[in-house]
Amino acid sequence: MTTPHSPLAPGRSVGRFRWIICALLFFATTINYMDRQVLGLLVPLLQTKFGWTEIEYGNIVTAFQAAYAIGLLACGRMVDLIGTRKGYSLSIIFWSVAAMAHGLVRSALGFGVARFALGLGESGNFPAAVKAVAEWFPRRERALANGIFNSGCNVGAVVAPIVVPWMTLRWGWQTPFIVLGALGFIWLVFWLWLYQAPELSRHVSPPELDYIRSDPPEPGPAKILWRRLIVHRQTWAFMAGYGFSAPIWWFYLYWLPKFLHQQYGLDLTSLGPPLVVIYSMTCFGSVGGGWLSSALLRRGWSLNASRKTAMLACALCVVPVVFAAHASHLWVATLLIGLAASAHQGWAANLFALASDMFPKQAVASVVGLGGTAGAITAVVFAQSTGFILQMTGSYWSLFAIAASAYLLALAVIHALVPRLQPADLSGASQ
Repeated sequence: MTTPHSPLAPGRSVGRFRWIICALLFFATTINYMDRQVLGLLVPLLQTKFGWTEIEYGNIVTAFQAAYAIGLLACGRMVDLIGTRKGYSLSIIFWSVAAMAHGLVRSALGFGVARFALGLGESGNFPAAVKAVAEWFPRRERALANGIFNSGCNVGAVVAPIVVPWMTLRWGWQTPFIVLGALGFIWLVFWLWLYQAPELSRHVSPPELDYIRSDPPEPGPAKILWRRLIVHRQTWAFMAGYGFSAPIWWFYLYWLPKFLHQQYGLDLTSLGPPLVVIYSMTCFGSVGGGWLSSALLRRGWSLNASRKTAMLACALCVVPVVFAAHASHLWVATLLIGLAASAHQGWAANLFALASDMFPKQAVASVVGLGGTAGAITAVVFAQSTGFILQMTGSYWSLFAIAASAYLLALAVIHALVPRLQPADLSGASQ
């Protein structure tokens, strides 16, 4: 129960600097997704220019995802060991240089190498961002904060179809790789200026610091060894949620422009409107999914019921995407895919919250890294399979059918592993 002087008392102003931190995470994620989206938007042009086959393009996509899997495993641990401020800085420097390097290559092998480097660098974004949310927000606000920063994926995917064709037609295909890649260095200036742990930040008032720390103390040692995390069902539940859903988002990101080009004849100049609509819809899904579970918590629902109800709603909203492959009209397909992509982002907001629900702050980045690695590995398999399926059949139906069922299956596995969403027992995890 709160008192009138408690940081939890309704209506009491406790400060809002934590939301500035959330804005920084949002902009980093926006840049992250603009950098990775450029290739997917330009692939019809580059495939014609350089003569790539579907399998070669699948290999380029796989190079990124293989590096992403390796990087997530390492970066999650790195962020937990050296801290969010340094870990995020190293990550964005590396991926910005790699993004700009795409403008210097010409062959499928060269693009594969550049994508591999980009995957290594970009893998640090989500472990660092989710850890920052766990450090700066009490549990009741984490799903919403995750949803807000994760909506940067959608904003990046909205902005890229607008600016990439314009830059390409005006200055050539190399320009968007170089210009968008350079944005990371601008973000880095603000990050180093503003970010510290809450207890070290000069911008945080005492009431806001009390509010950030208002959750019960988290059990567990100061340092938690990676090998001790892998034995817990909670870790595998998060890995399952990520492993089943991540390949679907990658599929949209890399093959959606090709699907619209093949199915409806859209070229570089006409891809923008449907992609902008799809990824604009995902902004509402990302924030809305996080808001839903937070709202249920405020109404007195348990953490378990709130998170899983929100995730079930998102999983059900994905199911109609199975009809997108044979939609008779461009905008029918656009709205079906937009609904599914929006639901994915709502799902992701709650999935990231699960990591901080089940693990203490000092282990969150490592757990997100493990889950991200599982998602990247399954995405590699899916990317390779997609290339072969399209090369052999030319049809997207089976791919959309997999997308339609993946989230319900993932939720079933999560519920089987953690039926009550209890925190992992990490006593002795540092030994």
